[in-house]
Amino acid sequence: MKATITRIGVRALSLGVVAMFALSSTAFAQEAATSAGDKNMLDKWVIDGGWTMIPLVILLAVTIFLIIYCCMSLKREKFCPEALKAQLIALMGECRVRSAIEMATSSPTYLGRLVAYALPNIDANRPDDLGKDGIEDAIADFTANERPQIMITVDMLALSGSLAPSIGLFGTVQGMVGAFAILAETGQADPTQLAGSISVALLTTFWGLIISIIAIPAFFFLKKKAQSLEAQCINTVEEMVNTSINVLNADAQLARIPEGLSGDEGEEGEAYEGEYAAEGQA
Repeated sequence: MKATITRIGVRALSLGVVAMFALSSTAFAQEAATSAGDKNMLDKWVIDGGWTMIPLVILLAVTIFLIIYCCMSLKREKFCPEALKAQLIALMGECRVRSAIEMATSSPTYLGRLVAYALPNIDANRPDDLGKDGIEDAIADFTANERPQIMITVDMLALSGSLAPSIGLFGTVQGMVGAFAILAETGQADPTQLAGSISVALLTTFWGLIISIIAIPAFFFLKKKAQSLEAQCINTVEEMVNTSINVLNADAQLARIPEGLSGDEGEEGEAYEGEYAAEGQA
């Protein structure tokens, strides 16, 4: 599924790039023959930004694709599904560690892979904690290896949000250089001659900020979502191990609780109060 989505995204992005180049070449070829009053929305908001708009449009398409891809990848069903969680906890409640490992191995989810990696580190010779330190080391090792693969597409959103304003600023500088070059040649500020350079300066900045405004909040939201899903899986494994520990040590835990705290204490207290009242009457 992941490979299919990637192939579809790459093909869609490639088609978008080809279409953008074709559209740009056609629009720039007709630009000299198009008057200011006849410009459509595409001319006013995209084409007038010059060639710098090409990388900005590509970056916008990449940003939208990354957001859709991350939203489809970072789902609870792919990380910690409730059905699998309940079944694994039920098996660990019966101390059926091998069955839990086999069930986890058959699941392609993050939780399944984490359980299959961590539970073989259970030490049956340590019923007090089942070798919990080794399990925690395995969890840390697994998450350290898996986190970069999960975060690579999310981090690309941060890169997109940082790169877009830089490209927009480059277009702004280019437009201002062109405007000052026209002033140097003509010696006067003719609005019709400066309009093209000013459009480049303003439109590239505008689209660079738009892309950044889309990408940066999406990055922080998806980053928090990925961290939350990872934490749910880790907490589930810890809950599974603690369930088995509690089952194995149930008798020992009950033995630590003194019997008759409420009943015996109440009878002794009543007897003591009766003796004290009798002594007072005497």
